[in-house]
Amino acid sequence: MKFSIGGSLKLAFRPWVEGLENIPAEGPAILASNHLSFSDSFFLPAVLDRKVTFIAKAEYFTSPGVKGKLTAAFFKGVGQLPVDRSGARGAGEAAIQSGIKVIEAGELFGIYPEGTRSPDGRLYRGKPGGLARVALATGAPVIPVAMIDTEKIQPPGKVVPKLMRPGIRIGKPLDFSRYHGMDNDRFILRSVTDEVMYEIMKLSGQEYVDIYATAAKRQIADAEKAEKAAKAEKAEKGEKADGTSE
Repeated sequence: MKFSIGGSLKLAFRPWVEGLENIPAEGPAILASNHLSFSDSFFLPAVLDRKVTFIAKAEYFTSPGVKGKLTAAFFKGVGQLPVDRSGARGAGEAAIQSGIKVIEAGELFGIYPEGTRSPDGRLYRGKPGGLARVALATGAPVIPVAMIDTEKIQPPGKVVPKLMRPGIRIGKPLDFSRYHGMDNDRFILRSVTDEVMYEIMKLSGQEYVDIYATAAKRQIADAEKAEKAAKAEKAEKGEKADGTSE
């Protein structure tokens, strides 16, 4: 199914790719990518000869009905791995353990260090948990990846994608084996994550913002809420001024 989906995506969107030679022909590696669109997890596997496994919330695989079954089949077909977000330690720990299992099986593990899609096309601070912990626990090389223009194909909230060419730049593998076994040192985790994000920034050409994307989304939501409230207050004052409302 991966090849049929990948072939369809390549035929329809004709993505360009640079640095394919940096993907090992065999053996484990972590692909750390920026995250601009829901479609990122489909375009990257489409241009690779090897399977790459990303993490997806378990709800995508357990929804009832025909639509649920089709959705589950689709996500399995493109290499998504379900993670149960319940439990005391939540999705973060589950994702880390799933990533370690993928690496131990000698496969490619895909991860978005930002933890969520960029709200405005800029590159945000990487979260020091998943990426660095999997890398240091396994010793697997980290390959930085930059998705280009995928947010223009399918902006947040848009269901029907726009036909245009996205790009993918794949950087040289980063070796963090010198820190092997130090996956509980928060300073090392931060250092490893920042180094990877710097390489992604160079590949993508994105403006870097040194806050988490989740915080940026809250700021944007708060600003939109305040703007709506201000407009509503202005409209109310206008109605009172012209006598149409008490």
